[in-house]
Amino acid sequence: MPLDLDITRIVAARQRIAPVFLDSPVMTDAALDAALGCHVLAKAELANPIGCFKGRGADLFCATALEPGARVVCASAGNFGQGMAYAAGRRGYACTVFAAEQANPVKVDAMRRLGANVQLAGADFDAAKQVARQHATETGQRWVEDGVEPAIADGAGTIALELLDAASFDTLIVPLGNGALLDGVGRVLRALAPHVRVIAVVAANAPAMKLSLDAGHAIVTDHANTIADGIAVRVPIASTLSRLRDCCDEMVAVSETDLFTAMQLIHRTLRVVVEPAAAAGLATILAEPARFTNQRVATVLTGGNIAPALRERLLAA
Repeated sequence: MPLDLDITRIVAARQRIAPVFLDSPVMTDAALDAALGCHVLAKAELANPIGCFKGRGADLFCATALEPGARVVCASAGNFGQGMAYAAGRRGYACTVFAAEQANPVKVDAMRRLGANVQLAGADFDAAKQVARQHATETGQRWVEDGVEPAIADGAGTIALELLDAASFDTLIVPLGNGALLDGVGRVLRALAPHVRVIAVVAANAPAMKLSLDAGHAIVTDHANTIADGIAVRVPIASTLSRLRDCCDEMVAVSETDLFTAMQLIHRTLRVVVEPAAAAGLATILAEPARFTNQRVATVLTGGNIAPALRERLLAA
């Protein structure tokens, strides 16, 4: 059966994305499996120039969606901004990134090192995003919204292609922020492995995306107070919700305690340090291990750009 147009684009994306972002390892560990009661396949998006999965979509976007000489503006909690800074610089575009005033300093410093003009504005990511959109409109620069641009989701979808090449699995659990990751991998699995159950995870302290997908319309929350800054969404993108709902079988919310415990477990067994959003998949298993007993469960360790204070806490625990 021929592939649909979406999947054809994602397959083709593997030839356009910088090789440094592709073919990340799938990590396994017997002690991790024993602790969780299932076989875990952890796709580790950590050992690339920006230490997270966002380079895939950002690089594909810059390779396929921009006019020569474009100047781009985006908002980011830090990882998408790093991806845009890296890809824009590599391909000759100017890039401005707006981040919250209290954004993770590791991510802010990295965006600046990669050549982005970083502006800090607003109390959180969604406030920074509002300022960024206005700045793009006023200056006539190209507004780039993570979660909306098809190329960004297509780039993330290459993760699912690589997982399917590497192993068989029953369930895939992915962190859910603005939705590009779920959009990309969900479409691939629906088309190529429809038997795989896809679970999207939010932080219980930042529930806007789950509330919105459950309700079928955007629900804005007052706060998104979670250690998982990569999925700390307060204002969902309304136009993407129906598509995202089709990409997953279930949505769950995990506690701050389970996020941190999952980070500890990953550090102890896989010997890597991940940021809280990257641990959301394992936090889901920790919360309800009986649901996954004896299954083969894949997840994505989406990044390792952890805030300094949280790193100290993790390593001291």
